[in-house]
Amino acid sequence: MSQPPTGVGTGVGSMPGTDPMQAAAVINGELDFAHLAELPARGIGADMIGRMSAILVDMPIDASTWGYRLGTRGSSVVRRARGFLSADLDAVEEIWDTAGFIGTGRAVKVQAAGPFTLASSIELTNGHRAIRDPGALRDLTDSAVEGVGTHIAEVRRRLGAEVTVQIDEPMIGAVLDGTVPPLTRLDVIPPLPIADVANALASLAERIDAPIIIHNCGAPRWDLIARVPGVAHSVDVSAATATTIGAAALDAETLDGIGALLDRGDVLVAGVVPAERERPGVRAETVATSLAAVIDRIGLSRKVLSEKAIVTPTCGLAGASPRWATTALGICAQVGELLATDPDAL
Repeated sequence: MSQPPTGVGTGVGSMPGTDPMQAAAVINGELDFAHLAELPARGIGADMIGRMSAILVDMPIDASTWGYRLGTRGSSVVRRARGFLSADLDAVEEIWDTAGFIGTGRAVKVQAAGPFTLASSIELTNGHRAIRDPGALRDLTDSAVEGVGTHIAEVRRRLGAEVTVQIDEPMIGAVLDGTVPPLTRLDVIPPLPIADVANALASLAERIDAPIIIHNCGAPRWDLIARVPGVAHSVDVSAATATTIGAAALDAETLDGIGALLDRGDVLVAGVVPAERERPGVRAETVATSLAAVIDRIGLSRKVLSEKAIVTPTCGLAGASPRWATTALGICAQVGELLATDPDAL
């Protein structure tokens, strides 16, 4: 499995606002490793799960009282989601065409909801979460793999880009712990075995023809990450850099997890720049120095920061102000440049 570009900064996915051209201009203006924006403020069909209704094959999604459910062909949600996705791709294509990037093999990242988060977020026709039904989970996974493949091909055709796919699994912790919200209080959804989840994610990654990043902006599940080698893992590691950018106390489990991930040769996508609100003390030099200090504490060569690290905000930027979203992405890009140039000088 190939790896995404390293020694760079990128965004997680979501951005504030509703204007795809404005979001694309910010992303492509600030980042060398750009990503396709998600703009959930546009409403139904524009968030992470809604976007999947535009990507899934032969599994239409519709709106329900509480969110999304498996629906029927001709769903208005699918039409809206496809319209949003097309507009987002049009915006990037126009910007790349103007800048002369098309056909250059420039890196770009697209995002897709992972099967466990997807199945935990949508209902079957009987009202139960799809995660309860192994057959539905399997069908959603197969549909997502096929749809993501088509999506990758479309991005490559439009942009002539090297595409990386980020698999978003923010609910993976709830799936493993058995805390996915059920239909009723008595209808408890049992936890899924970690070995089964790990095997499913590894199989998914093998079936997608692109470098893979598995993203979880919740508490890092190092027990799962240890079982899914060969892909990049995107996690919030701000606790490990706490001593210099003002978060909580140093997290030994996170340090051990980072060390094991890097030591086996996989890429760390380090969520370190605050996502939702501005912190005046957060500067590129501060963040880069913090990451170098983490590597020093683990006992690895700082060279891994240029060879095996990507810098991102701690999560999506949909809740940020437009000004902070631009600033945060700029900081991520600057940190990537510092790490790629000479991490030993930090």
